[in-house]
This record gives sequence, structure tokens and C-alpha cells, in this order.
Amino acid sequence: MKLQEQYKAIELRKLGKSYSEIRKEMRVSKSSLSRWLKDVKLTPAQEERLYVELRAKNAYRLVKENQRKRVERTERIVGAAKQQANTLLKDPLFLAGLMLYWAEGDKSEKSEYVKFSNSDPAMIKFMMKWFRKICRIPEDKFRIELHIHKLHCRKDIENYWSKVVGIPLSQFYKTQIKPTSLGQRKNYLYNGTCAIRIGSKDLFRKIKGWKLGFIEVMNIRVE
Repeated sequence: MKLQEQYKAIELRKLGKSYSEIRKEMRVSKSSLSRWLKDVKLTPAQEERLYVELRAKNAYRLVKENQRKRVERTERIVGAAKQQANTLLKDPLFLAGLMLYWAEGDKSEKSEYVKFSNSDPAMIKFMMKWFRKICRIPEDKFRIELHIHKLHCRKDIENYWSKVVGIPLSQFYKTQIKPTSLGQRKNYLYNGTCAIRIGSKDLFRKIKGWKLGFIEVMNIRVE
């Protein structure tokens, strides 16, 4: 019986089958295949096929493993932040900033990018305070992006927002200038929209956890 299995395994190997493919057709141990097939040589084409398939399988396993780790990390951070919320909600700065971000901040689960945009300099200044004191973001992690209509574009616009946020121009993205429709009138007091950007997935998850904690504390139910 074993001899027949060995012959069958050799024939399958000569067809370019991998060990795992052979084991799907036969109930035989990997150690037995190693003994039986050690002298069976594959053609260059067969070796290339198995190599490509192996790389694809390894890449898939790596993607799945990274996905598992990402899910576990997200759940851990969101869960911890959710528990923090009950205590942090006693701080007016924390609560006000959380509500503003919930209303105006980027909430895309796909990008997990922290972004807050507004044209009100007082609100932008407040959120910078929130990010610094509550979220404890290092100064070099802030990035600023300005959006302004061509009609309101001024040379000093970037310097103006640099003073508001307290961030050097070296940390500003290129200002986005939008076309202006003919029906618009120039507003000399308008300074465009300022977007605070922080490339931290962990902070995005933490803010999500704080929001969930707030919803739980306030006993908010959404049907």
C-alpha cells in the first residue's frame, strides 16, 4: 500500500504539484513526502509556478496577520479611551473639544486621519489648544492646510494662520486656491479655511473611543 502511495506521490510531483497540493489528494505526512520526493527534479517552469504561488500565499498570510493586529490594536485603544471618557468629561476643555471634533472633524474610518477644518480663527485656536493639552500632540506632528478662494487670496494669508495656530510655515502644506465664481464679492475680512491635520491613526481611534464613552455616559440610544 505504501509503495503505491509513493508511486502516486512521485507522479503528482512530476506534474509540478506542491507538497500541499499532493497532501490534499493523498493522506500522507509531510515527512514521508520529503523522503519519497527528494530526488524528483522539477522543470524550471514548474519551479517558477510554485515560487509564484508560494509568494502569493505568504503575501496573503501577511495581509491577514497585519489586519488581525490592526483590529486588535484598534479595539484596545478604543476600549481604553472609552473607559477614560467618564473621568475626562469633567474637564470643560476636553468636553468642548470632543463635541467640536464630533461635529466638524474628519470621521472617515477608511483613512483614520485626524483632521479639523474651519474658517473661524477662534475655533481653530481652541482646537489647537485641545490637541496640545488634551491629546498631547508634539509640535512637529502638526500639519496645516489652507483653502482659499482666488478672489480672497492675499500674500499675508499664510503668515496670518501661522500666528493663529502657532505653527511655522515649514509645517504648512501648499495652499489650495479655489476658482472664484463671477457672482462672488470680495470680503476683505475673509481668511479662507484652515485645516489642522495630524497623521495619527492611534489618535483617531482614541477620539472615537472618547466619543463612544460620551454616548454611553449620556445614555444616548440610536435606533
